[in-house]
Amino acid sequence: MKVTAKKNDKVANMIFASIYPLYWERLKKNGRTKEEFHQVIEWFTGYDEETLLSLLDQKVTYRTFFENANIHPNSEMIKGVVCGYRIEEIEDEFRLYKQTRQMEKLIDELAKGRKMDKIMRVAKVEG
Repeated sequence: MKVTAKKNDKVANMIFASIYPLYWERLKKNGRTKEEFHQVIEWFTGYDEETLLSLLDQKVTYRTFFENANIHPNSEMIKGVVCGYRIEEIEDEFRLYKQTRQMEKLIDELAKGRKMDKIMRVAKVEG
């Protein structure tokens, strides 16, 4: 599927705090902890738990959430299909939409029981 400006804007204006509990419920149902959930968000966005909780309280939009994030340099290693969109094929002009789908991919992997070092794209050490 192709991302459109309308779709990008719709996601950009969604309140992150309205989606967060849906992510958490899915993870909890699959036996994951809130610490693991927040660890993945921190790796991807740079937000520590205190900052994350503050953003939730402020009811920031996805636009604000991602504009202020310090996206991990290894985020380009996040590939695959989420909600019918192949992450690596999302155009650069729709960066926010791509970041949203990347975060959802990480949450999907966590829910499916993938190991943390794989989720966080830890580079293998040659040796």
